[in-house]
Amino acid sequence: MWPVNKKIRVMVVDDSVLARTMISNGLNTSPSIEVVATSFNAKDARAKIDTFRPDVMTLDVEMPGMNGIEFLKQLLPVVPLPVILVSSLDLRVFDALSAGAVDFVRKPEPGQNEAFIAALTQKVIAAAGARVRPRPGVPAPAAPVKPGAPRLPVTGSQPALPAPPLLGNRPSLDNVIIGLGASTGGTEATLEVMKRLPADIPAMLIVQHMPTGFTQMYADRLNRLCHMEVREAKSGDELRRGLALLAPADFQMRIVRSGSRYTVSCMPGEKVSGHRPSVDALFFSMAEQVRCKMTGIIMTGMGRDGADGLLKMRQAGAYTIGQDKESSVVYGMPMVAYNIGAVQIQGSCEDIAGILLRQLQKW
Repeated sequence: MWPVNKKIRVMVVDDSVLARTMISNGLNTSPSIEVVATSFNAKDARAKIDTFRPDVMTLDVEMPGMNGIEFLKQLLPVVPLPVILVSSLDLRVFDALSAGAVDFVRKPEPGQNEAFIAALTQKVIAAAGARVRPRPGVPAPAAPVKPGAPRLPVTGSQPALPAPPLLGNRPSLDNVIIGLGASTGGTEATLEVMKRLPADIPAMLIVQHMPTGFTQMYADRLNRLCHMEVREAKSGDELRRGLALLAPADFQMRIVRSGSRYTVSCMPGEKVSGHRPSVDALFFSMAEQVRCKMTGIIMTGMGRDGADGLLKMRQAGAYTIGQDKESSVVYGMPMVAYNIGAVQIQGSCEDIAGILLRQLQKW
């Protein structure tokens, strides 16, 4: 938890003087933040970090010379500094998250500067207390090739893992639904769970707080790096084994029951617990609608979205898992869920898949 009376010292790195000025002026309007330095490229930023000792850095991904991804790979093992990416709609943002960045925000369209600054301010405040987990550079794995799937390039530098053994022909697992929610730090934490699960995992629903335009790319990335099919959800999608559905940005995803058949609805609407998509919106709907066995998983993130919904799920008979403090980038959502009694068992992002699979073996 960041001290209330201490301002968060921020360095802004962007090759555009207009962007640096807009971001600096915007962040400085927050009483909790002080921009102590700006920089126009990676070399200049590295020279200033030891002098200004920022608590958080905002970083443009695409810069002349050394790009933001290579900069992170060199910087974070030496200086574990929380970094918020400021990116256009670019797949390379996930490479930077894989390299250890904490979170990202999309560069604003014309007329959206105010909303952009509000989002960036919130992410900087969350990042100030984040645990940075720099990742060593290793070759990317060969992604599992699914029947009929195009052979697309794999981004990121994830360690290769052996394919988990299939769960097999067990009809009881046809009637299990898994919900997973995450926020700050969740893109990589969720991947750590998903890539350890088999191709015939029971139906999964995932909510990750993410800007508009990025959820489709994130779903495609999970689909390439994981063994099950992963895609961005749309209303009417039916749940089945081997399929994970990701809530689309700016829509609330809820589960809908019709007899023994389950589908999802993805609709615009009010924010729930401050978010759209909201983990609580999904978890509350699971508690109300699901009549088969279910599991809820809550992972790293600021605030409490998902905690109340997970408690309702547990009260409805669900098996519930929370990410532990040591592996969480921001131990907010899973901490609140644990403190109110919503979590039955905690584990690291590397261990959660094993915890889940052991429970499925009992069913």
